Formats: sequence, C-alpha cells, structure tokens
Amino acid sequence: MIRVLIVDDHAAVRAGLTALLDGEDGISVVGDAADGREALHRADVLDPDVVLMDIQMPVLDGIAATRALLERDPHRRIVVLTTFGFDEYVDAAIGVGARGFLLKTASADELADAVRRVAAGQSILSPEVTEAVFARLRAPSPPARVSPFPEASARLGELTARERDVLDALGYGDSNAALAARLGISEATAKTHVSRVLAKLGIVSRTQGALLARFERDAP
Repeated sequence: MIRVLIVDDHAAVRAGLTALLDGEDGISVVGDAADGREALHRADVLDPDVVLMDIQMPVLDGIAATRALLERDPHRRIVVLTTFGFDEYVDAAIGVGARGFLLKTASADELADAVRRVAAGQSILSPEVTEAVFARLRAPSPPARVSPFPEASARLGELTARERDVLDALGYGDSNAALAARLGISEATAKTHVSRVLAKLGIVSRTQGALLARFERDAP
C-alpha cells in the first residue's frame, strides 16, 4: 500500500484529492497538512511514501517545505501539485529535489499513475509542463558573451587579490583619489597599482580596464 500525505492550504482541495486517491487500488491517504510547516511535522509522524505538495501556502511554501523534507530524509518522494505551470516553479521544484510536477487539472488516473510511478522511484512531469520544458530547450540560445579583451581576461588569474580590487574599482569609474579612499591607501600607491594591473593584463588605458572590469562583473 502506497501511503500518501496531501499538503495544500485549501481544505476543499485536500478533501477532493483524498476522495480521488482513496478510491484507487494500492493507494491510501494517511493524512494531510494545511501548510509547509505542518507538513514537516505530519511527515515525521506518518512517514508517507509520497507527499503531494502545493506551492503557494502560508507559513512555509511548498518549495521551502520540499527542501526541508528532503534535508531530513533524502529518500522522501515528493510531487509538487499546483495550479501554476510557470517555468520558475518547475525549475525551483526540481532544483530542490521534487520527483514530479503536476498541475491540479490532472485527472484522477493521471494523479494515481504519478503517485505509483514516483513511489516506484521514477520521476514525472505533467504533459503541459513537459511541453513547456521542451519548448524552452528548443528556443534559440542567446549569443555567448565575448570579452572585449580576451587575452586580458585569460590573464586575470595572475592578479593578486588587491589587484583584483583595483580592477573592480576601475569598473566603477574611480579616479586615483577615489580608488585610494575605497581601498584605504595613498593616491600615489593607487596610481602605482593601476599601472601594474594594466601592465599585467596587457591593456593600455584605464578605459579598457574599466570595460574589462564591467564585463567580468556582469559575467554569469
């Protein structure tokens, strides 16, 4: 018998899901919870095989609750069940370790099949979510960002921590005086550091240094 815990902040939804699943062979709803925090307690007490988890709930949302449940027991099997099919919810749910993502519009057969498959160690996405994921994968990727000074970027590892701080300051447009104030050094020392950084990187001006610093700061 597959033991299921239902987590949703709407009593009517919990009752409806319970009615659907309790009529299925080999599946028993052993309890429910109205928010993520209650789900943590109920899971500890009831030890369900599968948790059906809503996303948007008070106190502790479904993503945070899923993460917490899996930190307590990495083998816990959780299916996120929600009215929302947005990419960020899918990414977040899978990212924290959910084994499935279904929309609440799923039929009784789809829901029961998902519970059985996840209990058996498989993963499941609703057809609507699967199509959205494939559409995103098929979309053309944005062009790769290329450093304005590739050779200088390749030499960044040669800079000391202090020299990286100097380069970062150039990216903010700091003058020697501003750089000195930012780093707590004299203006003459700041000027020396700037010259050394530019020489190490093989670039010829503060403007080039600033462009490189901004590129590296914005790099993913």
